[in-house]
Amino acid sequence: MHVAGIALDAASRSPIVLLRDPSGRRQVPIWIDQAQAHNIMAGIQDEPPPRPLSHDLMVALLEAGGLSLERVIIHAIEENTFRAVLKLGGSEPSGDATEGEGESVVKDADQAEAPSRPADESVQNTANIQEVDARPSDAIALAIRTGSGIWMLEEVVAEASIPVDAEADSEEQDAFRRFLDQVSPAALVRHLESRQPEEGSGADPAPEG
Repeated sequence: MHVAGIALDAASRSPIVLLRDPSGRRQVPIWIDQAQAHNIMAGIQDEPPPRPLSHDLMVALLEAGGLSLERVIIHAIEENTFRAVLKLGGSEPSGDATEGEGESVVKDADQAEAPSRPADESVQNTANIQEVDARPSDAIALAIRTGSGIWMLEEVVAEASIPVDAEADSEEQDAFRRFLDQVSPAALVRHLESRQPEEGSGADPAPEG
């Protein structure tokens, strides 16, 4: 999967990160908040901020600790919320021999397949991989900054994907950029605080990240 962009929900005015499959025919929308959208957009634009943002700091800490983000995997939707994990390894890329235990995943088409490795090396690399639970929005923001792959189980794609409408996506992304240009940091904080009481309402919301 790859990040196709960020759109704005016409009804709730909430940002949506759009993940598109390699075929370009399906995409999965994940509802996020403005702060999460800002972090993702900052990574996409690849313009270093005056001071490191939270996810820039996370990447620096991984590097300082001798770890690398191998990939992120969005693996389930539970209680209307997407679930993701970070796959962390050492500085050397690790093998994918045991990934998903046979489950079908959708990856970014730009991510080249690693060459086959001897069995003993694959076992050693697998033992060094650490798995960390994460929100999909945080996982995506980190993957963008590190160039890591974004994977999603096929069953999640099948459940949550919608057909691609490139023209509508472009209009929604333009609307979200205009929204970010107009909103001040103080207004953003007030907006996020005003949304807190809505959590736990009886409505049937869209899956969130």
